[in-house]
Amino acid sequence: MIEVDKLRKEFKKVEKDQGLLGSIKGLLRPKYEIIAAVDNVSFNVPEGEILGFIGPNGAGKSTVIKMLTGILTPTSGKCTINGRDPVADRKKYVKDIGVVFGQRTQLWWDLPLRETYGVLKEIYEVDDEAYKKKMSFLNEVLELDGFITSPVRTLSLGQRMRADIAASLLHSPKVLFLDEPTIGLDVVVKNNIRNAIQEINKTEHTTVILTTHDISDIELLCDRIVMIDKGKKVYDGSLEDMKIKYGVMREICFVPENSESFSDKSFKAGLDLSGEDLTIEKEHGKYRIRFNSDKISTKDMLSYTLANTEAKDISVGDADIEEIIRRLYKSGIK
Repeated sequence: MIEVDKLRKEFKKVEKDQGLLGSIKGLLRPKYEIIAAVDNVSFNVPEGEILGFIGPNGAGKSTVIKMLTGILTPTSGKCTINGRDPVADRKKYVKDIGVVFGQRTQLWWDLPLRETYGVLKEIYEVDDEAYKKKMSFLNEVLELDGFITSPVRTLSLGQRMRADIAASLLHSPKVLFLDEPTIGLDVVVKNNIRNAIQEINKTEHTTVILTTHDISDIELLCDRIVMIDKGKKVYDGSLEDMKIKYGVMREICFVPENSESFSDKSFKAGLDLSGEDLTIEKEHGKYRIRFNSDKISTKDMLSYTLANTEAKDISVGDADIEEIIRRLYKSGIK
């Protein structure tokens, strides 16, 4: 369905010397530095998969998505989606995709939502019967009925996001690009949108590429993740494989018999661990000790904890996926 082969995007950055003279020289004889925002990224996405496309801010995620949607032209490399080139076949290609940007909307601000959908129906040349059937499905999945007659400007953020997702699906695209679809939403609305995405993927067999900073989105929706950093692909695989391969962080959680008897400083002093190899957090009277199991075994850490605390309700487990990804962002994957 989606084939990305050695995709690269370069931008020119003007180099300017300091001071007034440097500014004048920069105007008359500008010097340029070539910056590779995306550097030889390759991956494939089969039909019907939900792919999490993640990376820290400035990693190049948005630039890749803009090339996949045809907004930007690659410097080199190529991508084909459903057999079409996003740039060369743009007019035909846009009928195969839907795009939702969490910070922007494709809806007409002052029109009632129902009229907005009517305009999009004509733009995408959706026939009456298909439109009626699609709206019935979207109303059921995204629960649009409560606000479909309201002007877009009166919608809450959660309502607008559901409305935007519906707008992107009116023409039955084969691929849906979702850029931060749950950003700024409360827990209940996030859950509703995630359920809707799962149902759309299951029912319509729509291929989804999801960019997000919300780890719950990744864990609940994505079959696989591609991670990029500094323009390069650094990981491509399942969450479970990532946990197995890179999840060296473990955690021990316990509630002490007497919270005043436990000292973070004293506990750390007896261990030859420092920095991110050992962290201790306290929340609602519960302590969470995260440690690098490559530096100290889980068995030894558990024994040490039991010997140096009066612990009750103790448990041992893997650190959550957010902790694993955070460490990978910071240290990079070799």
